[in-house]
Amino acid sequence: MIGRRLDKGDIQGNILRGYGFPTAMHLFVHLDDVAAGRRWLSTLVDSVMTAEDWPQGTKPAVAHNVAVTAAGLRALGVPTAYVEACDPAFLQGMAYRSRLLGDEGPSAPGHWDTGLGTGAGHVLVSVYAAGHPERDRAVTRLRAAMANHGVEVVHDQPATNLAGGIEHFGFSDGRGQPSIAGGTDGPAHAGYIDWFRRRRPLPPGEFLLGHRDLNGVRTPGPPGPLGENGTYLVYRKLSQDVMAFRQFVEEQATRCGMPETLVRAKIVGRWPDGTPLVRSPLQPQPAIAGDTFEINNFGYQGDLDGYRCPLGAHIRRTNPRDALGYGTSMSARHRMIRRGMPYGEPPSGNGNGDPDDRGLLFMCFVGDIQRQFEFVQTQWCNDGNAFGLGRDPDVLVGARNGAAKMVVHDPERPRFLWPLPPLVTTRGGEYLLVPGLRGLRALAAGRVSG
Repeated sequence: MIGRRLDKGDIQGNILRGYGFPTAMHLFVHLDDVAAGRRWLSTLVDSVMTAEDWPQGTKPAVAHNVAVTAAGLRALGVPTAYVEACDPAFLQGMAYRSRLLGDEGPSAPGHWDTGLGTGAGHVLVSVYAAGHPERDRAVTRLRAAMANHGVEVVHDQPATNLAGGIEHFGFSDGRGQPSIAGGTDGPAHAGYIDWFRRRRPLPPGEFLLGHRDLNGVRTPGPPGPLGENGTYLVYRKLSQDVMAFRQFVEEQATRCGMPETLVRAKIVGRWPDGTPLVRSPLQPQPAIAGDTFEINNFGYQGDLDGYRCPLGAHIRRTNPRDALGYGTSMSARHRMIRRGMPYGEPPSGNGNGDPDDRGLLFMCFVGDIQRQFEFVQTQWCNDGNAFGLGRDPDVLVGARNGAAKMVVHDPERPRFLWPLPPLVTTRGGEYLLVPGLRGLRALAAGRVSG
């Protein structure tokens, strides 16, 4: 499986490997006319970045990617049979499935940002760039082309990496990604290659339509080019209440007699620099945090009681690895390729009275929305039963279901972090299809069956 070659020229970029660009702009577009929408899309296809390797030293300044909602497929005149062959969750959309996901109260679709979850967004154009000037010039060109074709932007969202590669709660993010057979050879690191083989990379079909998954079954999709080399994108805007997080950590540290840095680490399962608690429970280790192999070379079989890393820590809930038994087979089918990026500026000073919105654009690629993203959100983040934690949710992204706590396990006496305040609010989201390049050209030409 490792040596299998994929048609990277037909796979959109940012799926098999992250671009590493520091800034992005995401434009959700509405199409009023089928013919005009197809003409506009045809002008865009040739600028879409593929997964082909960049020759050394030739990284572009800008990369474009395109995704389509279920409403967008219909707006482009795709026959009903082809649309209905897509993932059922994709067809219903994130707003329709919001209660399942725990998006209620302030996170309910009625409070979402304009243009998200309403069916108005048909096509998502993502612009990744080496800097803000390059990004803004590319967006200006895109908007001009949209105006020429009568295409309307219904929602736009800038995003920019924070200094040090952290998210707004102060933690290094996106460090643990699945390996994909045939997708990448990984860093030039002998230890990494050994780990890569020992951990068995996942088959492409876990993420790409038309390829075989862990069960040896080809991931289903629409017939024709729409069902080849595409994937599904989960786009989710999550607002982070940084000041509430800081206050919660401070209060719990005082009540439990623990340093604030340790409370933070226990909540997440890593130290802020990315060092896993299960490997270094007392302090961060720069030698581990700075090494791609070392930062991900761990499991939980030696810590089944959660004394090193709590059973309810965020990274343990979102990827239990070997904690559920049977090696990693219980968690392997729920992996996601994450390509999120922070949005908004960090709070200034003490943040009192700061009105600015900030958070994370959670974006992930999956071959099955229900089995991968929705399972992790509902069964592992919103509910703690799989970990022996009853209904206790994940502190960061779990839906609140009344009084809730987090247990910090200790052989002498456990500590309880409670009550858990709402720290993250959903501000909107969409499920989208990311077609391969042949699929995009077929959409633009109105020949999805060709």
